Amino acid sequence: MALPVLSSSAVKFRRVLAHFPQELSLAFAYGSGVFRQAGASAEHGENNMLDFVFAVDDAVTWHMMNLLKNRSHYSFLKFFGPKQISTIQRYGAGIYYNTLVPCNGRMIKYGVISTDALIEDLFHWKTLYVAGRLQKPVKILAQNENSKLQAALVSNLKSAVTAAFLMLPESFSEEDLYMQIAGLSYSGDFRMIIGEDKSKVQNIVKPNVGHFQKLYSNILQDCPQVVYKHHLGRLEASIDKSPEGQFTQLMALPKTLQQKITALVNPPGKNRDVEEILLQVAHDPDCGFVVHQGISGIVRSSSIVQSAKTILTAGAKKSVTYSMKKLYKMTKGGLKKTS
Repeated sequence: MALPVLSSSAVKFRRVLAHFPQELSLAFAYGSGVFRQAGASAEHGENNMLDFVFAVDDAVTWHMMNLLKNRSHYSFLKFFGPKQISTIQRYGAGIYYNTLVPCNGRMIKYGVISTDALIEDLFHWKTLYVAGRLQKPVKILAQNENSKLQAALVSNLKSAVTAAFLMLPESFSEEDLYMQIAGLSYSGDFRMIIGEDKSKVQNIVKPNVGHFQKLYSNILQDCPQVVYKHHLGRLEASIDKSPEGQFTQLMALPKTLQQKITALVNPPGKNRDVEEILLQVAHDPDCGFVVHQGISGIVRSSSIVQSAKTILTAGAKKSVTYSMKKLYKMTKGGLKKTS
C-alpha cells in the first residue's frame, strides 16, 4: 500500500530540492507554505516560509556535502564539522534544522533526519515529531525504494487512526477524526502555549479535508469499525468501546506510547507486564484520557529538547527572529478569535 503523493504542481519545491545533495531516502514539504490554512489569505500562504524534511541514510556524509554546497545555511556549528553536527542532530527529536534560509526568492526551513531515526519514530512514536508531521498532509518530493520506510509510513497512519479511535466517542464525523489525528503531535507541546496559534489544528483540518481523505481513505476502507463511503466523502463510524474492543486497540498502539501509558498507570515498585496494565486501562472509563496523557508525555519531552537545540542549530539571531515570527502568528490568531 503506497503512501499517497498529493497531486498538484511541485515544480517550485523540486527547484528548492535541486540546491541540496540528492542522497535522500525521503523528502517532503509541509506546513502553511504548502497547504492553505483557515484564516490565511492566498497571498499570505505565498509569503510563508516553506518547510522541508530530508531523510538521509548517512547523516555525516550528507552534512559534509551540504556544508560544501550551502555552508552559509549553518550556524557557528559549521566550524565543528559534519560529525559534530550529526551528533547534535541525534538529540531531541533526532532532526537538525537550518531555518530562515533564503532560497529561490523564498525563506525556507529544512530539517535533516537519519532514515533509521525516522523509521523508528514512525513505527514506535519515539518522539512523535516527524511522525506527527507525516500524520497530516505533506507533499512528497522524493522517495526511494526502501520497503521498510514505506511500511513505517503506512504503520504511522494506522497508529494515528487507532489512537484517535480510543480518544473519540463511539460515534463521530469524518472531520472529528481528522481533528483528533491532526492534534496528536500538538498534545503536550509547550509551543502551543507560548508560540502557536491556539486554533492551529482547526485551521489545518478545515480547508484540507480532501487532502486528509487522500491520506487515510485506504486505511479507513479496510477498517471494520467504520463504514467509509468514499464516493460520498462520508464516514459512518461506530467504535467498539467495550473493554475487549479497547484492549485490542491499546495492544495495537506504538511501543513508546504503550510504555508511557504503563508508566502513568502502574504504581512504582509493581512489576506488572504491559499486557496486564493495558487490560486495566481498557476497563477504565477514562481510557481515552489516559491515551491522551501518554501522547502528551512523548511530545512534551521531545519538543522541549528540540526547541532548546534550535538556539545551537539556528544561532542566537535567527532563533530570536524565528521565535518572534511564531509569537506574532499566535497573537494574530488570538486577535482574530476575539474580534
